[in-house]
Parts: sequence; C-alpha cells; structure tokens
Amino acid sequence: MSLFLIVALPFLGALLPGLMNSAGRQAVGGVTFTVSLAAFIGLLTNLPAILAGEVVQTGFNWFPQLGLNVTLMLDGLGFFFALLILGIGMLIIVYGRHYLAREDNMGEFFTYLLLFQGAMVGIVLSDNILLLLIFWELTSLSSFLLIGYWKHLEAGRQGARMALTVTGMGGLAMIGGMLILGNIAGSYDLSVILQNREAIQADPLYVPALLLILIGCFTKSAQFPFHFWLPHAMAAPTPVSAYLHSATMVKAGIFLMARMWPVLSGTPEWFYVVTTAGLITMVLGAVIALFKHDLKALLAFSTVSHLGLITMLLGTGTAFGAMVAVFHILNHATFKAALFMSAGIVDHETKTRDIRILGGLRHLMPITFVIATLGALSMAGIPLLNGFLSKEMMLKEMEKTYLFGPEWLVPALVTFGSLMSAAYCFRLIGHTFLGKKRDPESYPAKPHDPGPGLWLPPAILIVLVVAIGVAPFLAAPFVKLVTASVIGSVAEVPDYTIKIWHGVNTPLIMSIIAIVGGLIVLALFKPLLAVWDKTPRPEAKSIFDDIIAALLMWARWAIHPLHNGAFTRYAMIATIAILAAGYHAWTTGTVGEAVRAVQPIGWVEVAGWVMLAAATVGLASLHHNRLLALILIGIVGLMVSVGFVYLSAPDLAMTQITVEVVTIILLLLALNFLPNVTPEESPLWKRIRDVSVAAVGGLAAMALSYHYLLRDAVVAPISEFHLANSYKGGGGTNVVNVILVDFRGFDTYAEIIVLGIAALLIYALTETLLSGPVRARLLNRVPDKPLSGTQHPMMMVVLTRVMMPVVLMVGFYIFLRGHNEPGGGFIAGLVVSIGVVMQYMASGFAWAEDRQRFPYHGIIGAGVLIAGLTGIGSWFVGKPFMTTDFTYVRIPPFQEFELATALLFDLGVFLAVLGAVMLSLESFSRLARRAHIKDSDEPMDIDPSRDQAVPNTNPEGV
Repeated sequence: MSLFLIVALPFLGALLPGLMNSAGRQAVGGVTFTVSLAAFIGLLTNLPAILAGEVVQTGFNWFPQLGLNVTLMLDGLGFFFALLILGIGMLIIVYGRHYLAREDNMGEFFTYLLLFQGAMVGIVLSDNILLLLIFWELTSLSSFLLIGYWKHLEAGRQGARMALTVTGMGGLAMIGGMLILGNIAGSYDLSVILQNREAIQADPLYVPALLLILIGCFTKSAQFPFHFWLPHAMAAPTPVSAYLHSATMVKAGIFLMARMWPVLSGTPEWFYVVTTAGLITMVLGAVIALFKHDLKALLAFSTVSHLGLITMLLGTGTAFGAMVAVFHILNHATFKAALFMSAGIVDHETKTRDIRILGGLRHLMPITFVIATLGALSMAGIPLLNGFLSKEMMLKEMEKTYLFGPEWLVPALVTFGSLMSAAYCFRLIGHTFLGKKRDPESYPAKPHDPGPGLWLPPAILIVLVVAIGVAPFLAAPFVKLVTASVIGSVAEVPDYTIKIWHGVNTPLIMSIIAIVGGLIVLALFKPLLAVWDKTPRPEAKSIFDDIIAALLMWARWAIHPLHNGAFTRYAMIATIAILAAGYHAWTTGTVGEAVRAVQPIGWVEVAGWVMLAAATVGLASLHHNRLLALILIGIVGLMVSVGFVYLSAPDLAMTQITVEVVTIILLLLALNFLPNVTPEESPLWKRIRDVSVAAVGGLAAMALSYHYLLRDAVVAPISEFHLANSYKGGGGTNVVNVILVDFRGFDTYAEIIVLGIAALLIYALTETLLSGPVRARLLNRVPDKPLSGTQHPMMMVVLTRVMMPVVLMVGFYIFLRGHNEPGGGFIAGLVVSIGVVMQYMASGFAWAEDRQRFPYHGIIGAGVLIAGLTGIGSWFVGKPFMTTDFTYVRIPPFQEFELATALLFDLGVFLAVLGAVMLSLESFSRLARRAHIKDSDEPMDIDPSRDQAVPNTNPEGV
C-alpha cells in the first residue's frame, strides 16, 4: 500500500465516527477499528521490503522554493514505530469502545483519536523535516483535545492546557533547530540530512541546532525539567493515557532522537546533555512514582522514569546503547499500555484509583490481577518477562558509562533507579491486589472482572510480554533490524545475543540488588512515606502556574498600553514605524536619476483631484456626523472609480462603483440603529497629533510615488509576466480576471471564504441581538424624525420590478464576458445584488422574503463548494490545486467559442458574493422590521435589575 494512503487513512477515517454517532456505539467503534486495521494491513504490505533492508520512499515537490516536499520514507525505525502506533491503536479502540460511558460522545472521542493516530504516523514516516514539524504540531493539538475530552473536569482542562503549553513551546524551539539543521545540510529532506554527519557536526551552528531540537524532544517525551506535564495529563480518560502516554505521543521525542541519532550523536554535547537529562529523569520519576497513591499517577511517573531510561541509553552514543533503547521501547510499550488499561479496569469497576482504598482485589478480579501483575513484574525487571531482558542490557551499557564524577556514580544511580522502579511495581501489586480478602461492599463500587472487551486488549499485550521474555530470539532479529536503521549501518549493529542467562556478571548483581532493595523499600514504605510527606520539596505544577501568571502579568503590562482597542493608536504606531523604516532606507540607500519627465496635467485631472481631496478632508473633519460622513465616503469612492477609468482600469472601476453602491446601502441600514452624531472621541491635542502624523505619512507616500514614477523599476514588474501569459496560459485576454481566477485563484478562493464568514458573523450578531434585551429596545425605538406615510411608493415598486430582468441580463452578460472583457463573477455578483437590494428597498422585506426560494446561507456555501471543487478537479489530471484549463469548441450554428474551467470557479465567486451581500442585508432588515419579532402586542420595557425585556403593563403612561 502507498505510504500516502497509510498516513491519510486515519485522517480520512476521522470523518466517519462523528457522522455515524447516531448509528450507535458499536457502529462508531467498528468503523474506527476498521480504519486503523486498514492502515495496519497497508503497513504490513511493506514488511517484505523492510525485512530485505530496503527503504521505501515516495513523494512529490510541494513548495520546492521553501524546501517543503511531501516526501515519505519507511525504513526499519519508521516501520517499528508505525507498527506500535497502529497495532496498539487498534487495541485501544476496542478497549475505549467498552470503557467510555453511555453519556460520553463516542464519535467525538474516536474522531480525536484518529486525528492523533494520523499525526503520529505522519511523524514517523516523514522524510522532510518541515512536513514532520507539521505533523508534530498536529499531535500537540489532537492530544490537547483528547486530554481535555472530559470537559466537565477542571483537572482535564488544566492538564490539556499544560500539555499544549509545554509541548507547544518545545515545538517552537524545535522548529528553529530544524531550520538550522536543514540550512547546514542544504536540504530539508531527512534522507539527505542523515548523510551529512560530518558537515553538520563541524558547523558552528551545530550546538544551537542540537539544543533547540533537544528542547522539542524533551518537552514531548517529558524529560527533566519538562517532566511535570505528563502526570497532569492523566486526567484524560484511561484509553487516552494508555495510548498517548505509554505507546505513542511521549515516544515522539524518543523517536526523533533515534531518527537524528546518526547525525547528532557521538559528540560531547550530545552525550552530556542527553545522558544527564535521561539519568535525572529516570531516578526522579522512579522516586516520585513510589509515593503516589493514584494508580494512574504512579504509572505516569513510572512512564517518565522509563522514558528517561531510554533517553539515557540514546545519549551514550554507542551502537549497543541504541540497540538497548530500541528493545526497551518495544518492551515498555507492551507492558505499560497493559498496565494503564488494567488501572482503567480497576477504576471502571471500583470507581476509585486510590491505592489506599484498594487491596485484596485478586480475589474479586482474578483476570485483571494476572494481567496487571505480569505487567508490573515485567516493568520491575523480573526474569522470564521482557522487561528483564532490556533492563539487564541497560545495566550492562551503563556499567562502564562515566559522567561528571567517579566511575561508580552512573552505575550506582541506575541501580538506585531500578531499585525504586522495582519498589513501586511491588507496591502496585501488593497494595492493590494482594492482602486479605475483603467484603465487596467495602469498596466504592462492587469490584468484579469486566467483560472481554476491557480485559482482552491488555491480555494480548501481556502475551507479548511473556513471549518475548521466555523466547527473546523471537524479537532479536527485528530489534537488530530497527537498530540498523537508527545507527545508519547494518555492519555496525552489535553482535550481541539477546538471551535470558548471561552468567553471573555485574549487571546481574546490580539487578539482584535492585529487586531485593525494592522489596526492602516496600516493607519500609510507611516510615518512608512519613519522611516523604514531611520533606519540603518544590512542586512543579505550582512553579509552572507561577511562571504562567508572571508571564501573563508581564504581557498585560507590555501590551495593554499599546493594545487598548483604539484604532487611531494602532494606525499611528504603524504609520510611525513605516515612516521610520522608509526614512532609514531613503537616507542609507541610493536613488537613481530620473529617466522620465513629468506629464502635463489638465484641468480635468486637477478638478478630480480637488474633489477627491476635499471629500477626504471633509470626511476627516466632519466624521462626527455619521450620515454626512457616509455621503462623503461615497464621493471618495466615486472619485476613485473615475480615477480607475482615467488610468484605463475598467475592471477596477466597475468593481469599485458596485462595491460603493452595496456598502452604502448596508451602512445606511446599520446607521439606522445608531445616533446621527457621535460624541467627541479625542481631546484637541490628540487630534493635532493624529493630523500631524497623517500629514507626514501622506506627504511621504506622495513623495515616494513621485520619485518612483519618474524612474524605472530595478527588476521587471510582475505585470509583464501576466500580460505575456494571460491568454497563453489562462485562455483570457482580460488580464485582471485571469489573475483572479487563475494566477492567484487561491487568493480569490480565500477571499470569498472570508466574505462568507463575515456575512455569517453579521447574521449571528443579529440573531443574538434579537434574542436578548436589545429586542425590547428595537420594539420601543422611536424614530427621531417623522416617517413618510407611504412606505413603498408605487413608482419605485413598478420601476424596480421592471428593471430586475434587465439587471439579471446585465449581470449574466458581465459574468460571461469577464474572461476576455471587463467583468467577471465578482462584479456580476455585486450587480445582481444591487438588483435584489432594490426589490427589498422598493417592496419591503416581507414581500421579498415571501418570494425567496433559496436560503442565503446555502448560496454562500454553494459558491465556496463550487469554487473548491473546481480547484480540486485539477488534481485528477495531475496538476496543482486551482490550475485552470481551457479549450475551444464549435456548436453549429454558432461560431467557435472558448470554454474554460475558470468559468465554474467564477460561478462560485458570483454565488458567494451574492449570498454574502444578501445575507448581510437580510440581517440588517430583520433588525429594522419590528413585525418580524414574535412578541406581545404590548411594547416592552427593560428591567434594569435583570437586564431582560418585560411587558409594559402601562403602555399609555397612565
């Protein structure tokens, strides 16, 4: 199966759970499982190539100028992680289907889960680091949604915010590091970067790139000092904890360190930073885990500890350390996901995760007891389970690792970490499942083993735990295959036999010390807990909260004086900054000699300029009178249109004049609800300041334009390209329209989407006004001047109805001619909008609404959909999105004419513009029409104490 399809399947499948939510929980879980199974099978189709040592690659150039290529690569390392993500993902889906309560929205949950799954698969299969960064940030966003899935829990919302903040911060740092790395290697493709070890490590920017990348890895994989976010993410549902925080998300940082190992490892900087962070995280996480009373919190800090162990192994920079890290990633994923699911079963059945309340559950939940015990013993490093094998190999690697001190320091610390790890594993088993048999009624809920839907997924993982532990030769070839991908060479893979017994050696002695010491610590747990509780220690969450509060306070102090809501201040700051930058460029640069003479100016141009300047000055000085300001705005727009005509830009002139007509009508409707005159906003000195800045800015712009028009451009203007390729590439002689629907069609597509969103926001705003206390004010509104007795003059009614067919014909003509003559979908949409607006003005809202056949929301949606589908159509012929095509046809008896796909795109623009204008008009009209508001015949008053509309029981004032 194509690598693109493997990555795309979870994203495409994420659409299905929400759509099938009404079909029932079984259907939602089934379709989600099927999507993951399809991707899993697709991954396995590439297994023969991976076993043969091949690297499967595919992709295409997306933005080659930026180095952003959509290239995917599947080697042993990528296959290994994708196998974990999809394989454990399927088990989590089955588990989650039976774990979630009936009131939980299962469609929403599995939608988030598939989005996360797709992002993780994208990370491990990306061959371009910029593409990898996109997937990296998607994991942060989707995990935020999963951690905060239970929105009613404050702990869940806070944990989601903390995870997003920490991992998002690390992601920003990693972006910088990756950009530096790609710049050093001369490519952003991983397959190229991994071949440039010497050049990268010799570059002076190696250390900054390394530190930035490691910050991203450490935050994602919860390494010290960023370890604190992971336990707080345990407020998420247990399927999320089992998936994100044991097998996938927290492994993303580990994966990236393993992926970058060939080019970043082997230097003192890598060794000291990575090994030290991993060692501290391993020991610290193990110590904290021992004293946690919440099952998931204990497992969370144990995850932190084991992630530190893997990081420490990668930090050694040796091939054997890399092989042990790969092996422990496999082992940890199996026993930790099983343990999290077991903890979820205990919580699901007993309604508590507090170890102090639990105990004796082996009698009531024997299946769960066996699964959890085997998982915990494996995590403790007990023989005949897979955790023992990788722990022994870890001790062997760290036996001769020297770091910041005497030779015994690192071996002693890892032994101590293993001892504490064994202690919390024994505590999990002893304090949760062992002990005397108790009355089931003594628990918050009566415990019992659940159905196979909950215990079978972790049981499958425990089978792997035992199978690998008893027969390590089953996993050894695959571990060595993945190790070869990590270190970049098959020849350098250590010739080490993974087996249970290596004789009596130092690692075995260290392991025995850890296990026996763990039992002793468990026996002394109560006095140790008393000491722990009395020992003052920093609380990471409190420190994080204090840092966030300090940053917010500083941000408010820095931003509020500038960002105070006053547009004049924003405009002034921007204008001054632009003037300063322009002045610096002008004084430090060079200006060539003028090559053109000033053109003679006629009295017509002078008159037009005087009218434009007079209207602009009048608008600035008389803006407090809103109606007069609106009239002056119309004059300014009219003069700009005349200027476009004078400068031979009929398309712009037509657009400007139609926009002016529509906006003036809509603004008149809006002003109908505002006072005629606004108060004085600014004192005199501020107005003098603003006028001075505006005058300087205007004079600077005029001077720049004057100098530019007398000189040739340094580079050829883009207009020459458009003029040369308009007909040849776009099939149209109207260059402006071809630019809009072809050369920059994506911009136009985004603009009509924004236009539609603006109209929908106006509609939503009016809906809010009509459903609140503002409704009473609208009902009681009294015009400041007497209204005309005739609301709909007959002459205007007849005239507009006669003109409507003419307007439609003109709009249709403008629409069709747009590709070769002035016109197009945007102008046609505005022209037809004016015709429809005239019907509302002449005959009233009720008359027009009764004859409305299509909702304006639907017209907007249809326009955006048609434009989007037109752009997508180019994919089917192997061309980029929004690529247009054209041909000439002849249908007798007509002469030959052109057919272009841009016509369909223009149709989408036409509908979106028409729908947006009419929806805005409808929204304002609904505010203006009192009869539309379904309310009592009596006027309404505002109750100041409740801010609600109440009937006025004395409308006549008697």
